[in-house]
Amino acid sequence: MKVSDYVIQRLAETGITRAFLVQGGAMNDLLYSVADHPTMEYVCAGHEQGAGFMAEGYAKARDDGTPGLAIATSGPGAQNLLTAIANCYYDSVPCVFLTGQVGTKFLRPNRQIRQVGFQECDVVSMARPVTKSAVLVRAPADLRYELERALWLCREGRPGPVLLDLPVDVQQAEVLPDAQVRFITPSAYRSLYGAEIDRFLDDLARASRPALLIGGGVRGKRARDTFDLLAEALRVPCFPTWNALDVVPSDHPWYGGRVGTYGGPGRNFGVQSSDLLLAIGCRLSGRITGGRPETFAREARRYCVDVDEGLLDPRTQPQPFHVNVHADAVEFMRELEAVHRRREIGQIGTFGERSAWWDQVCEWRDRYDPVRPEHGADHPYRFVRELSKLLPAAAVIVTDCGGNVVMMNQAFQTKTGQRYFSSNGNSPMGFALAGAIGAWYADPTRPVICVIGDGGLSINVQELAALRRTTVKVFVLNNHCYGITRAFQETHNAGRAEASTPGSGVWLPQVEDLARTYGIDSFNNKRWHLPAMLEHTGPFVCDVDIGEFHAYAPRIFGWDTPIEDMHPYLPRDELRANLIGVEPLPGWETQGTM
Repeated sequence: MKVSDYVIQRLAETGITRAFLVQGGAMNDLLYSVADHPTMEYVCAGHEQGAGFMAEGYAKARDDGTPGLAIATSGPGAQNLLTAIANCYYDSVPCVFLTGQVGTKFLRPNRQIRQVGFQECDVVSMARPVTKSAVLVRAPADLRYELERALWLCREGRPGPVLLDLPVDVQQAEVLPDAQVRFITPSAYRSLYGAEIDRFLDDLARASRPALLIGGGVRGKRARDTFDLLAEALRVPCFPTWNALDVVPSDHPWYGGRVGTYGGPGRNFGVQSSDLLLAIGCRLSGRITGGRPETFAREARRYCVDVDEGLLDPRTQPQPFHVNVHADAVEFMRELEAVHRRREIGQIGTFGERSAWWDQVCEWRDRYDPVRPEHGADHPYRFVRELSKLLPAAAVIVTDCGGNVVMMNQAFQTKTGQRYFSSNGNSPMGFALAGAIGAWYADPTRPVICVIGDGGLSINVQELAALRRTTVKVFVLNNHCYGITRAFQETHNAGRAEASTPGSGVWLPQVEDLARTYGIDSFNNKRWHLPAMLEHTGPFVCDVDIGEFHAYAPRIFGWDTPIEDMHPYLPRDELRANLIGVEPLPGWETQGTM
């Protein structure tokens, strides 16, 4: 059996149905193996970065652990995958990246020699820091072991990307797979966390204001179903990070609002006033804690549950947790829910004793909605909210980065059953267009919506060619500048615009004209009503002209305040009244008045 055929066959057996790629000589055999496979198809991207983003979107939309697959040729083709590989690493996405390599006889013999073969590139060394495994397969005899190991690693524990670099002569070689050394899966490791569960439930019995913080580690249908059971058992307000807005959707019965430096419904008061916080599958980044992490949930007893042991070292946590539990999120939630139900209700306290806390969280969530009564019909937050109301529960929504993802994550209300994601860890401009195309190929029966900025569209505009073969609807929140950069410059550079607006050197596209250039239907929200657009059967690009809007609110202003004190600043007596069991920091009385 030919090596390239064997590789594609094994990948197809995992459930992968699409390979996203740009053709090149060093991956030619892999391409034809995909083309000849009965259950695999290839999708042509315009750029290898776009192919990688499509693979990421495919894996996220599949939602069942099936990896995405991107293939590129050697040299610049392989190098162009690195941003997408990093995306998958930081967002814990299972993806397989295959790169062609020059023939083994043209590989450089040592590091003193820069290059021997044409387009030879040590992509393995480049990719190692952002992969769970990156391997150059020098001999056909090593193939089965390395392929099986890669497929196991990309889905085991905290998922992530793997890379196999395959020289041309290795791809073309004949192998007998049954005669090769196979990879033996290590014995499953199970953390012993029964004591931590008992300790948490004891603390829950004493808590007046408990909260759950749910991160992207609670990923996949099985995890969401387990979380729903746990939330109903604990009956505790639940707050999603940006990577979990579809795990704790806006219509979830225990949805308490959103957290972080851009706040959202609730303006962070729920988490900041909690006296017991359980974080599951959540990397406590600065985007959650703010620039003063020691002030995050500062009066709460804090538990952190994660499968990544490296995240649990208190010395590396921006705000150290009191109890760190090394466990798979699904196993931990399942056991916590079971132990909780076995306990006598009188031992752990009743929901009735905490109903006032839940009522308060709901009051914060509804009162401090980023979509304000004073926002007119043309306000971009109004558009985002209207879009969220119209999209069905089956929809897949893919957002980009910068200002448009802030507006979406603040104003879009997710529904149970929807998939809603961006590439938040690495957060590259231009992800959403290609990611949405990949999501559509994961399940063409679901409506897929891409929301992107005019700057992000410019980065990967070539993928409009691939959009033509889908039914993806693209909404461009067009503020004619790099909005998040302008907001930053106004905070830190006295409003001086450099490399962020057309007047400072940035030229952004005429969206409707650009779409028509690629033969795609285009709309403008000034001329077309949103409900009519969503009834369109094919793909389209809609120019949502929002002027030069970049006033994202609420947000931390300058990163020197705790996340409960956000801009635009509340009257000082109102802020003080909303801090329950928590003292404001010194200087709070004059914040926003100077």
